[in-house]
Amino acid sequence: MDEFIRILPSRQRRSLTRGLTVDQRTLMALIRTAGRTKGKDSKPIRTHCRDMVILPEMVGLMVLVHSGKEFTSVEIKPDMIGHYLGEFVITNKKVQHGTPGIGASRSSMYVPLK
Repeated sequence: MDEFIRILPSRQRRSLTRGLTVDQRTLMALIRTAGRTKGKDSKPIRTHCRDMVILPEMVGLMVLVHSGKEFTSVEIKPDMIGHYLGEFVITNKKVQHGTPGIGASRSSMYVPLK
């Protein structure tokens, strides 16, 4: 583990050297049990822990990460190692404003209606 931590970027290295939080420890316990039963129709792991650094033992698992509104599935691949789980789940969506119409604002009074 120490060799792995040395090759990580500084933010992730600092996060792991300070130790895991209670939520992160719980997630790691679930991941370790899921890793043992990986071949036997395993269910994805649901978590709110977006600040967990992806470790090599997580590769190949399906994790459902909370985006603030719903759980989004993330399949962990080898090139994700060293990133945070939250980086792969977007928490906001693109704003699509409608066209101005009746009751939209005070300035919509001056938009000609068709």
